[in-house]
Amino acid sequence: MKVNNEKSLRSFWPARHSTATGWRRPINKRVATTILFVFFIFLALFIVGCFDTYIFRVFSTPAPKKSEFPCTTGNLTQTCPEDYPSIHIPTNPSTVTCPSYFQWIHEDLRPWKETGITSDMIERARPTAHFRLVIVNGKAYVEKYTQSIQTRDKFTLWGILQLLRWYPGRLPDLELMFDCGDRPVVRSSDFQGPNASPPPLFRYCSDHQSLDIVFPDWSFWGWAEINVRPWKNVLKDIKEGNSRTKWKDRVPYAYWKGNPYVDPTRQDLLKCNVSDQNDWNARLYVQDWEQESKQGFKQSNLQDQCTHRYKIYIEGWAWSVSEKYILACDSMTLYVRPRYYDFYIRGMLPLQHYWPIRDDAKCSSLKFSVEWGNNHTQQAQAIGEAASNFIQEDLKMDYVYDYMYHILNEYAKLLKYKPRIPPGAVELCSESMACAVNGVQGKFMRESMVVYPSDTNPCTMPPPYDPSALAEFLNRKDTSIRQVEMWENEYWQKSK
Repeated sequence: MKVNNEKSLRSFWPARHSTATGWRRPINKRVATTILFVFFIFLALFIVGCFDTYIFRVFSTPAPKKSEFPCTTGNLTQTCPEDYPSIHIPTNPSTVTCPSYFQWIHEDLRPWKETGITSDMIERARPTAHFRLVIVNGKAYVEKYTQSIQTRDKFTLWGILQLLRWYPGRLPDLELMFDCGDRPVVRSSDFQGPNASPPPLFRYCSDHQSLDIVFPDWSFWGWAEINVRPWKNVLKDIKEGNSRTKWKDRVPYAYWKGNPYVDPTRQDLLKCNVSDQNDWNARLYVQDWEQESKQGFKQSNLQDQCTHRYKIYIEGWAWSVSEKYILACDSMTLYVRPRYYDFYIRGMLPLQHYWPIRDDAKCSSLKFSVEWGNNHTQQAQAIGEAASNFIQEDLKMDYVYDYMYHILNEYAKLLKYKPRIPPGAVELCSESMACAVNGVQGKFMRESMVVYPSDTNPCTMPPPYDPSALAEFLNRKDTSIRQVEMWENEYWQKSK
């Protein structure tokens, strides 16, 4: 049996392994072969793993943060660079639902939901537009028509360019007209019936009789003329200012500071200032911007103006940029009944985020509101803090970009044609706009420039309002305002 086994083994292995001392070598070779086989398997897995990791990193991780403003790297011709990512896949996909005021995007675009938007409609928005914006393949092209007030158009375009850097390659092709003026011009009464085709026109505010599409204003990236920094920095400054003085230790009066000469309603407000004859619980100050400019805006720091328990918001010629700065203080905002609205205020509620003030009886209304607040300090403080929290959280810069993204994305879905670059348009990018700008404008552009893409997706759009839910929401606001007016009436009846 042993001989047969040996013959069998010899037939399988070469003669050199048939010695008595060599019987272990075939076993070593088999082990070695097995080890080699396993080694190559691990090597292959390692190579594949490295390749997968490389691909994952290339397409998923954030682009490297650029520590320098691009104009400092020798881009003297202000040409648009090719090194910034044209697309970026976030590693932290967002599942956060957008704040409730995003629902108004659906309402603002509703006039074109059935008909869509044609190139002819857009052309009819041109008479008052300051510029035409076209986005094709993720790049911005602009055709300017008239000069806007101050640098509104410049910083609005700058903000849109930062959006393209925040979400590179995410916006579809689109074309729009933008009016940087104060008051809306597309009257809804001029476009009635199922075949109405109003011109879509973007601007900073609108009212309930107009169809203008609201969009974040230029000051989110800085208001150079009055030295107001970009919003991201202002939010931090005001938050720090809020912490300096506790609410109960603040001056127990209503505070307002601004230019009263832009509209009669503000001049009417000045009648409520303290005098030898009356004290309406208001402390009002005229802001001389020319004099303030000469003094270096030392008395205009927004973080230094959260010193009173109550702050007054009142419109000027139209809606006022000051709204968000006032609401950001922990002070209870006394909100004089407005005519206009911007993109976020429709998500705020009277008695929850602000206290409504009558426009036709400002002084008596202010007097009562301060009396009520000083007698209900916990409730008044809670209203002020709710507004401040709303502004700090729901209006932070990330959500401003998300709002811009969603309204432009929803708007682009309505276009009935493929946008093309107009012959007279020029390509814009951050470098071509900012490299030649010095002074405060250049400083604010450097502060507000997006230097790397967002590593999260935009927040998730809430669905449109159900008609009954919208009616209930609006009724709730009206009921709160009527409640306050009833309290006022009772207060003054008792006083008499």
